Amino acid sequence: MANFSKSNVPQFSVDVYQNEFLPEGGREVNAIVTVTSTGGGTVGGTAVRSYSTGSTPDAAVAIMVDCSGSMDYPPTKMRNARDATAAAIDTLRDGVHFAIIGGTHVAKEVYPGDGRLAVADERTRDQAKQALRKLSAGGGTAIGTWLKLADRLLASADVSIRHGILLTDGRNEHESSEDLRAALDACAGRYTCDARGVGTDWEVKEVTQIASALLGTADIVADPAGLAADFTQMMEAAMGKEVADVALRLWTPVGTEIKFVKQVAPTVEELTSRRTEAGPRAGDYPTGSWGDESRDYHVCVQVPNADLGQEMLAARVSLVVPQSDGSVQTLSQGLVRAVWTDDMAASTSINPQVAHYTGQAELAQVIQQGLDARKAGDFDGATAKLGRAVQLAAASGNEDTAKLLAKVVDVEDAATGTVRLKAKVEEADEMTLETRSTKTVRVKK
Repeated sequence: MANFSKSNVPQFSVDVYQNEFLPEGGREVNAIVTVTSTGGGTVGGTAVRSYSTGSTPDAAVAIMVDCSGSMDYPPTKMRNARDATAAAIDTLRDGVHFAIIGGTHVAKEVYPGDGRLAVADERTRDQAKQALRKLSAGGGTAIGTWLKLADRLLASADVSIRHGILLTDGRNEHESSEDLRAALDACAGRYTCDARGVGTDWEVKEVTQIASALLGTADIVADPAGLAADFTQMMEAAMGKEVADVALRLWTPVGTEIKFVKQVAPTVEELTSRRTEAGPRAGDYPTGSWGDESRDYHVCVQVPNADLGQEMLAARVSLVVPQSDGSVQTLSQGLVRAVWTDDMAASTSINPQVAHYTGQAELAQVIQQGLDARKAGDFDGATAKLGRAVQLAAASGNEDTAKLLAKVVDVEDAATGTVRLKAKVEEADEMTLETRSTKTVRVKK
C-alpha cells in the first residue's frame, strides 16, 4: 500500500444517517450515507502530484465533438461547437494529456493524431485550436465508435484520472442500441464521461445512458450559444478531480442481504447492479472520480429476524481505492446498525434524510413516467404522474425541478399536486425536464 504524508491525502469522511430501531419482526434497515472529500492530492499508488506546486497533473481528457451532417443546421451550431472546444482547451492545466476526436459514423483523431495524446502547454493548446478550424460537418452518427477511440487514447497515458467530454446534436442512427451498449460496457470503469446534447434533435435517453454508464453528468444545451460556458465549466470540474476509482464497499454479516444501493445526491443513480464481489460477504459499488465534493447514497439492507432487545451490525460501509500492488486503501468507514425494540415511537419514526431522499428518488421516477405517458398519448396518466412530481418538488424544496415542471404543466395547487397539462410545450423545455429529472436537492440539515 502506498504511504502518503497526511497533508497529501484527501480527507474522506463517511456519515451515516438512519433510524436503527426496528419493531418486532422488522427486517428492513435504511440508511443515508454521506461521503465528503476535502483537499489533498492523488492517491492510488501514484506519486502525489499537487497542481499548486507546478508539478504534473495526473489526468488525461478526450473531447468528442459531433461532426455529423446535422451539425450544419444551422451553420452556427458547428461554429459554436468549435468555439466551445477551444474554450475547454484553454481551461486545460499545463501537463494534462488530451486529445480531440471528431465523431461521425466513424471516429477520427482531430488532434494530435497517430494514436497519441498531446500534453497541454501554450504550444499544444494553440495547435489544437488551429486543428479545430478544420472541423466540418458531414456523415452519420455512431457514438460507440467515438467512445472506443477515446478509451484507446486515454489508456495510452500513465495517469489515474481519465475523463471524456462528449457533445452530440443528433440520434445515434448509424449503429444499433446493442452496439452502443457494448461500447459503454467496454468503457465502464476505464474513464468517466460527461455527455451533452445540443439543440433539440437528439435522444435524451441515449445521452443520459452514456453519462450514467460512465459515471459522468448529462445535460442539455438547448441554445448552441451556451456551449462555450458549459464546456468551460465541465473542464474546470474535470480538472478538480483528484482521486479516481473510489468504491463504496459494503460488508454484511451472515444472513444479511443488500436490497439496493443508489446514489441520491447530487443526482439519482442506481448502483445495485454494478456490484463487484470483494471477498467474503463484501461487494464494491463504483463511485468514479472525486474532487472537493459531497455525495449521498441510500443503502437498504434486509436483516434476519431477531428478538426484542437484540442489536446487530447490519452493514459496514467503507470507501476504498485500489493500490498499485493490487491491495486497496481504506479512506473512511461508517456503520449501519439494527436494534429491535417494542417502543412504537422509536421503531415507527422515519429518519428525515431517508424520507427526503425516498421522495427525491420517487420524484425522478414520476417525471420520467409522466413524460413517457405524455408522449404515448396517455394524458390522464401523464397528468397524474406530473401532478405527483409537482407535489414532491414543492414538499422537498426542489425549486429548480419545480420551475422546469411549470413549463410542462399549469400548476393549480402544488401542495395537492393538482395540475393541467399545457396544450403547447416547447420541445427544449420538455427535453430539459427529462434530462435534469434525476437532479436532487440535499436535505436541509
